[in-house]
Amino acid sequence: MYLQTLFSFFNAPLFATFIIGLFWRRMTAWAGFWGLLSGTLAAFASYILFKMGVLNFGTELNATFWGAGTAFVVDTLVSIVVTLMTTPKPENELRGLVYGLSDASIADDALAGDKAWYRSPVVLGVGAIVLGAVLYIPFI
Repeated sequence: MYLQTLFSFFNAPLFATFIIGLFWRRMTAWAGFWGLLSGTLAAFASYILFKMGVLNFGTELNATFWGAGTAFVVDTLVSIVVTLMTTPKPENELRGLVYGLSDASIADDALAGDKAWYRSPVVLGVGAIVLGAVLYIPFI
């Protein structure tokens, strides 16, 4: 339960900030900071209010789910408001960092491929399946 509580405090606002920052070019660093801070504080406040008996979520697990949801929503709203009140970075500084803004100057050899066996998805996938089967069969 302790781990779930910590996840609701930190992972939910971090996920909201990451998703918004990844897909919305306009988001600013200050929006990320204040969004993370407010989301974490909202989850913490939700949990404290549950522990004090002010909010009733039924079980402690439900309290962590509600705290995570609250953190996500508060982080999203604060990030949007702060973003709209701050100056965005120019697009040339965001190239290669934000979805939809690729950097043509970065060399990409993805099409050329890599001949090393340990970087082949097919070899690694087949190896994982074989290893899983070998370790599973004795317990059937």
